[in-house]
Amino acid sequence: MRLPIAMMTVVALAGAAAAHEFEAGDLVIDHPWSRTTPPVAKTGTGYVAITNNGAEPDTLVGGSSEISEGFELHTSEIIEGVAKMRPLTEGLTIAPGETVTLEPGGTHAMLTGLKKPIREGEPFAGTLVFERAGEVPIEFMIEGFGGRPEPAGDAHDGHQQ
Repeated sequence: MRLPIAMMTVVALAGAAAAHEFEAGDLVIDHPWSRTTPPVAKTGTGYVAITNNGAEPDTLVGGSSEISEGFELHTSEIIEGVAKMRPLTEGLTIAPGETVTLEPGGTHAMLTGLKKPIREGEPFAGTLVFERAGEVPIEFMIEGFGGRPEPAGDAHDGHQQ
C-alpha cells in the first residue's frame, strides 16, 4: 500500500516542477532554468520559453538575477562555420501568438559576474524586464550540466566560464 502512495507523490511533485510557469498580462513565461557551473565560473546562462497570448507585440529588454551582477541577452549563430555570440542590444520581440524560446545553442540570457556558483537544487530569483509588461519576477530552476543537450555553437567563447 505504501508503494503506490509514494509513487503518486513522486508523480505529483514531478508534475508541479514541470508546471513551473509565471504570467504577466498576456505573457506566459514557462520553465525558467539554468545550468550548474564550475566553482570558478564568472558567467552562467538562463533559458526560458515566453508566449505572447495578446494582440500586441512585447519586447524582452533585459533582466536581473540575485546571483549575478549583470544580465544580458545574447544569441549564438554560426558565421562561416564558426560559432559566434553577439548581444541583442535591441532586446527580443515576442509577436502576438508567438512563443520565443531562450535555449542552449541559440538565444539565451548571459548572467555575468556570478556572485556564487550555480548549483543543482539551489534555484535562484530573477526578474525579466519587458517593454509593455514591465518587470516580472521569476525563479530559475537548476539542471545539471548534462540535464539538457547543448547544441554545437553554445560554447561561451569570449566569456570566462
